[in-house]
Amino acid sequence: MSAPKTRRRGAATIDLVLCSARHGRLHVLVTKSAGGTPVLPYAWSAEGEGLEQAARELARDVAGHPAAWLASGAATSAKRHPAGAALSVPFIGVMGPTVVVPSGSAWHAVDALPALAPRQKAMAEGALDTLRLHMDLAPVAFRLLPAVFTLSELQQAYELLLGRHLHKASFRRALQAAYLVAPTDEWRSEGRGRPAQLFQYAPRKRRGNHRSVRFDLIGR
Repeated sequence: MSAPKTRRRGAATIDLVLCSARHGRLHVLVTKSAGGTPVLPYAWSAEGEGLEQAARELARDVAGHPAAWLASGAATSAKRHPAGAALSVPFIGVMGPTVVVPSGSAWHAVDALPALAPRQKAMAEGALDTLRLHMDLAPVAFRLLPAVFTLSELQQAYELLLGRHLHKASFRRALQAAYLVAPTDEWRSEGRGRPAQLFQYAPRKRRGNHRSVRFDLIGR
């Protein structure tokens, strides 16, 4: 884990829960402390430095890539932190499925994490709730995917976040009504059926306030 800019005992830590969709499950990036124990990436806050900027720099340091999407969670002092911090501010980030992290870090399914300190374990397990909280207002599901994707892959990303199956035809009607994707000229062969067209996230600008489609209302 990279050394933070300033280490002040008693200062708040910035704890990073980096998420990625892999093999149909939500995974979280886990690294190792100086002592070799599994931890979520964290750094002590530094005076005069914005917390979000510090979290973005930390993500780039530990994963070798910037987070595709990032949001802060609620600060917490509950339970034990691996660094003994009195207060921690979690940031939940998203990375695509093809990101390969440096040696010493690894992706772990959120329901099969190694033994983390209690505070960090609670942060990791609560990451999905944070993603769900933001997914209706931010392109969280799209950030779990490569730059181009099939509509089936996009539906699977939404199903992963929502924790339920979606009706295919209803999902595509809702997606069309939300003006969120644009077709590309690329196609991908998927098994024995017809090749699937690839799309990209390209929300159309619309006048006035427009509430995004709630995909969780079209489940089956």
